Amino acid sequence: MCYKTFDETDYKKMLEMIGDPSRVLFKDEISRDYGHDELGGIFYMPDVVIKATTAMEISNIMKYSFEHRIPVTPRGSGTGLVGGAVPVKKGVVIDLSLMNRILELDEENLTVTAEPGVLLMELAQFVEERDFFYPPDPGEKTATIGGNISTNAGGMRAVKYGVTRDYVQGLEIVLPNGTIIELGGKVVKNSSGYDLKDLIIGSEGTLGIVTKAILKLLPLPKKEISLLVPYPSLEQAIRTVPVIIKSKVIPTAVEFLQKEAIEDAENYLGSSFPDKSADSYLLLKFDGNTKEDIERDYDVVARICLEQGALDVLIMDTNERSDAVWKARGAFLEAIKASATDMDEVDVVVPRSKVSDMVEFTHQLRNKQSIRIKSFGHAGDGNLHAYVLKDEIPDNEWENYKNRAMDAMYKKADELNGQVSGEHGIGFIKKSYLQDSLDPNVITLMRGIKTVFDPKNILNPEKVVF
Repeated sequence: MCYKTFDETDYKKMLEMIGDPSRVLFKDEISRDYGHDELGGIFYMPDVVIKATTAMEISNIMKYSFEHRIPVTPRGSGTGLVGGAVPVKKGVVIDLSLMNRILELDEENLTVTAEPGVLLMELAQFVEERDFFYPPDPGEKTATIGGNISTNAGGMRAVKYGVTRDYVQGLEIVLPNGTIIELGGKVVKNSSGYDLKDLIIGSEGTLGIVTKAILKLLPLPKKEISLLVPYPSLEQAIRTVPVIIKSKVIPTAVEFLQKEAIEDAENYLGSSFPDKSADSYLLLKFDGNTKEDIERDYDVVARICLEQGALDVLIMDTNERSDAVWKARGAFLEAIKASATDMDEVDVVVPRSKVSDMVEFTHQLRNKQSIRIKSFGHAGDGNLHAYVLKDEIPDNEWENYKNRAMDAMYKKADELNGQVSGEHGIGFIKKSYLQDSLDPNVITLMRGIKTVFDPKNILNPEKVVF
């Protein structure tokens, strides 16, 4: 695909459209941060950065870019891990971080309407202060709502409450040709034709740019409590999860932790984990409206855990103890990142019953290939995060080491009837793994959808399937 080389004329046209030089960054004005995402596996600098503040500004930029075949990459906080917001074809980056207003709280319809640059933690705090609850809870709280929608982010509460898709009722988007359309709305259900809204969710900014979202809320649970359950082995811990789910008592979150990741978090945070008695743990959270409801649920789960070989069931019944455990869990990624010179991630999802098989395979793999691999994840929904670490591997050998390890893990996930990504998306880095894992007819359909939305392939090109 041939694109126009961005030049001074294009810059002046876009500056004229925006009317504010401080929001149109060109050449040396562009920070190198725009050339990579959080993991930093690839680096490409854009020709220009537009800090948009309205859907109409984005529409005008897209119309011009579509007419002149200039590639455009939308970007939020840049917290992605697969190069989804990296401008691999240069051109324009549209920075959505200034579109950060919460526009409406509709208490009668239990919705909140927000712009894409609102941070997840800001939205969560806003609605909780008003006694409402936005359940999606990905680990990176500084990610934007637009980014969460683009990757259909999940997180630790997915086992009970679902993922971002389950809470998006309506979207305003700008199409690649600059047309502004609205999809969905405040209605609770909708059988009116193809659900284009759900096509946008998880499309990683390749089909349209989200400029407004109507999100479903729930009443805020009044109480919550956590259990930390030590096990002699990860296999026994993971084996417990399907039994818990079958008991019809669904925890808010079910995470698996291993000693080596906990030790990384302790070193990173400079604080101690509340228990050091085991190699593996389940970490569970329960929420509800009364203490009695929660106690009834966790009593059932505690009995199941002990029957399945747990060494103990520790109730995190104070804010201090609960915060210490969840803070350690939340620090795993940054702690692992701080312990390595470079790394890449495998974000596979497998059936719940196969998580221990997948983790055990990574342990065998690191011994076989002499490479360090750290893992943790969501036992409740089978999503494993495994990080391949560079350490002292020479630069000229790192790609081969990494690719061999990642190829083996994706192959194993496929054998276990898993999928390439549970929540972080495909972006630029994981395209080949997606194409290897899916029926070619499915890939053809995906490419056809992209072509219908974006016939000139200017919006976030080279991502997901192209």
